[in-house]
This record gives sequence, C-alpha cells and structure tokens, in this order.
Amino acid sequence: MEVLGLSLVLIALFVGFGLLIGILFGFFGMGGSFLVTPALLVIGYPSRVAVGSGLAFVFGTSVIGALRHREHGQVDYKLAAIMTAAMTVGIEGGKRVVFFLDATGRADLIISVAYVGLLGAVGLFTLRDAWTADDTADANTLELAERVQSLRIPPMVTLRGDVRVSATVIFAIGLVVGVLSGFLGVGGGFLLMPAMMYGLGVPAAIAVGTDILQITISGAFGAFVYAQSGAVALPVVGSLLFGSALGARIGAGATQLVDEDGIKGYFATMLLAGSVAVATKELGTAYGIDVLSTVSIALIIGATVLVSGAIVLAAVCQLRAGSGTLCRLTTS
Repeated sequence: MEVLGLSLVLIALFVGFGLLIGILFGFFGMGGSFLVTPALLVIGYPSRVAVGSGLAFVFGTSVIGALRHREHGQVDYKLAAIMTAAMTVGIEGGKRVVFFLDATGRADLIISVAYVGLLGAVGLFTLRDAWTADDTADANTLELAERVQSLRIPPMVTLRGDVRVSATVIFAIGLVVGVLSGFLGVGGGFLLMPAMMYGLGVPAAIAVGTDILQITISGAFGAFVYAQSGAVALPVVGSLLFGSALGARIGAGATQLVDEDGIKGYFATMLLAGSVAVATKELGTAYGIDVLSTVSIALIIGATVLVSGAIVLAAVCQLRAGSGTLCRLTTS
C-alpha cells in the first residue's frame, strides 16, 4: 500500500528518522539536513531532489526554534541580516553548480565526495575539541576571534555581546557557507554556528539563536528555488517534519538538563558516521557491491539513533539522579 507515492514502511521510516533528527535539532540548534540529504542520497533519490528536500526540511525545523530563541532575546538581528544577505547570494550560486553538474551526470558523485570531506573534517574538529582541555580550547578560541576582530575593513559593526567586527568579514563568511548550503543542501548550522562563536567571538547563546533565525530565512529561500524546479519531494519532507515536531520539543527540553559539552564526542561520532556512510555507498555503487549500500544506510540510521538516544538517556538520568552504568557512560 502506498500513500502519495511512498510505501507505509518508508513513511514510518521517515517519521521515525524525523523524530530522531528533531531531538538533535532541539538540543544542538542545527537543522539536521546534514543527515537528511546524505540519507536520501543513500536511499537512492537523485542529488537535486535530495538537496532540495534537505533545504525544505531545514526550513520547517528551524521555524519553531527561531521563535523560541526570539522569546529569550538570543537573536542578533544585525548579524542575521548580513548573514542572510550573503547566504542568499551563495545559495543561488551553489544551486546553479548543482544543476550544471546534474546536466553533466556528475552531480551525485561530486556532491557525495564533498559530503564525505566536509562531514569528516567537521567531525574530526569536533572530536578534537571534545578531547582538548577546556583552558587550551578557550585560549585557541579567543586568539582566533581576536585576529578576526582586528581586521578593520569598513564598515565596522557592533554585535550583541559587545563584539565589534567588520561587516565585510561577516558577509564573506556567510557567502562561503551559502555556497555550501546551495551545493550540498545543508542549512549551514553546523558550519555557521562555530564560525560565529570561534571566528567572530559571538557568545554561544546568541550564536545559536541568530544561527537558527538565519537558517529559517535561508532555508525558506533555498527550498523555494529548488521547489520551483520540482526538486522537492513533498511527501518525504512532510513525513520527516511530522516526526521532527515532537523530537524538537524533546531535544529542547533536554538542553535544560544536560551539559552539552558532555555530548560532543557523540556528536562528532555522528558526523564521522555520516561521512563514512556516504563513502561506503559510493564504493558500493562504483564496484557493484550491493551489501555496501545496506551498510551505509545502517550507519546513517545507527548514528542518529545513538546520539539521540544518548541525549534522551542523559536527560532522564539527570531527572532521576541515576548513577547506573548507562548513566555514567552518557556523562563520561
């Protein structure tokens, strides 16, 4: 039996996957397309549909988060405006590259390779940050932010948190992230938030809130331009959003109970698993090894289940003041 072209099994899979990604979004403040797009690629959707659907999902998940952070005063509208303008230009450029590569028949391979490299690099950086002593990490972060703030390229702007930085530098960062968003179908959250925190020196809470607002706007634009070309699978996006609506509430609640630093290792593992999954799928396709495609799907879903489960378990342990083996593992 099929509903809107999807089997009931696929609908259940997408709803469950959306629930898990919603938990990650509510906890980390990231839209989750860095998991959705490679998952759709692994399942077999064309690259343009995977990218377009990923951006549409980003828009849907980000709306709730943006409203919540706005209520807490954790949004810098000036920073969001500059980033949005830059990413809008970048997304259009990235989309044109995708459609050009799609016409040549090379889009799937190139986008997959780019995903492997990007997720792997960010995952390794996050893992190193999780293993680095707090004092060393803080010193490195401060040094990088001071270097960026010392670039006196006009016009200069003052951001919330008493941060003064060049608007040109902000625009350049947003442009690069925008191109990656349009090319890979990512909302940019797992790139833009670290850039604002480590590169610009913006306080973490403001970086998260501003990031989610910007992702809402750029995600809407990205989904619109792809939808115009018929590159958004609405049944898939709808199923994912149905699950993520509940998951986002669970993840947001967990942020009040769990120390986010304690989950960095799991987050890095998730990113690295996504990188390995896409690489495995491409190897299976290139050499005709069907079992590798199955392995890649298991890696994507397994990593999402692992991290989401760790977040929920850690929250429950905090509520109940648990000290069992599993509780110790989530905080070690």
